[in-house]
Formats: sequence, structure tokens, C-alpha cells
Amino acid sequence: MSDLVNLTQTLEDAFKKVFTKYMNGWHMNETKAEKALGDRLAAENFNNVAWYLMVMIGIFSFIIVAILVSTVKSKRREHSDDPYHRYIEEDWTAKLKNQILIMENPMAN
Repeated sequence: MSDLVNLTQTLEDAFKKVFTKYMNGWHMNETKAEKALGDRLAAENFNNVAWYLMVMIGIFSFIIVAILVSTVKSKRREHSDDPYHRYIEEDWTAKLKNQILIMENPMAN
């Protein structure tokens, strides 16, 4: 079993060496113009990524703020004098008064 592990490790190390040597040789063959172009493309790609992130964060922030504002408005409307809210409030206060009266006068039932 240990021979298999050593073989796997040896193959991995050999592959890494060959791949690293190939990549280094490939970069050595670049001209200055190709290197400058590669650097420029990398910088432009970074700029595009930065713009993308800014737009996505902006959209996400807008959605979060919209949800918060709508929640606050709905809570504010909940405490307004709309008929449905008054009906619920009057219904609950009537039930509460009845319960208090029943608790105060248990013999009246």
C-alpha cells in the first residue's frame, strides 16, 4: 500500500515539474507587445469585474432599502384609522371588557 502512495506522490511531483516547466517556457516566449497586451487585458478585466460588483451591490442595496421602506409603511398603515383596523380594535376591547366584567362578577353568570 505504501508503494502505491509513493508512486502516486512521485507521479504528482513529476507532473507538477513538467507542467511548471512548460508554463514557464511558454511565458518566456512572449514578446514585449504580447506581455503588454496581456497586462492590459488583465487590467480591463479587473475594471469590468469592479463595475459588475458595484452594479450588483447597488441593485442589492436598492432592493433591501425598498423592502425596509415598504415594511415601515405597512406598519405605519397598520396603526392608521382605517375601518378594518378600528373594527378589530373595537372587537378586542369589547371582548376584553366582557372578560373583565365576568372576572369581577363571577356570581352574575
